[in-house]
Amino acid sequence: MSEQLGKIHKPEAERFRRGKKLYLVPLIYTSDAAPDEYKEKHARYWRQVAEHLSNLTSKIGRVNRVYHESVFQAGEEGIKAVQRLNQSSYEIARTCCDNGATFEPIEERELLEEVMDWQRCLMLGFISEKVERTVFEFYLEAAKKRHELMARTLSETLAEDEAGLLFIREGHSVQFPADIEVFSVFPPALDELHRWHRDQAAVETTTPAQERKEKTGRKDREAPKRARKRAKRAPKE
Repeated sequence: MSEQLGKIHKPEAERFRRGKKLYLVPLIYTSDAAPDEYKEKHARYWRQVAEHLSNLTSKIGRVNRVYHESVFQAGEEGIKAVQRLNQSSYEIARTCCDNGATFEPIEERELLEEVMDWQRCLMLGFISEKVERTVFEFYLEAAKKRHELMARTLSETLAEDEAGLLFIREGHSVQFPADIEVFSVFPPALDELHRWHRDQAAVETTTPAQERKEKTGRKDREAPKRARKRAKRAPKE
């Protein structure tokens, strides 16, 4: 069961203080090459995540353990690995650990690298459908093992009445243990990021068609001119 942050009232908050809890934060990345508009939305998203987490932990309980997708190191080494991956999630993770939380590895290096390698293979494309199907099956098998490991790690490391914080990308297939209450942190800025991606996808889809139309239009407009030029160059009878 996943609880929405804004729907938690005071009586419920007291109940949720007991048992295992997991604060789930969608992992959103950016880059130096990203458009300024996207960077602004990205920064607003992480500010809202920090605000929502602060509200959540004040009602239900502070973060005891921090987990981060793609990180297989523990403790300070794990925190440094997060910083190399994503400065925004690092700042939140660092704050939690400075306040007493423990950074726990949720990945196994060999399995993570296997999944990443199969992903790279799939991105290259294939001539043979048989090879593509085989590689995809290997990828699914490795991904399934990876997500099962994540769920098992959460179950084994999160103690009773503790709260964990997990940064993981949307669309994951992790089946969280039944004895862990999951609280999804979905601030309004996340919808803004989704809309931005949809708008960009729409632009990328329509632009080639528009370019072809404009190119065809230019050809139609220029045809009479080319015909007149050819007529002038034609030898007279």
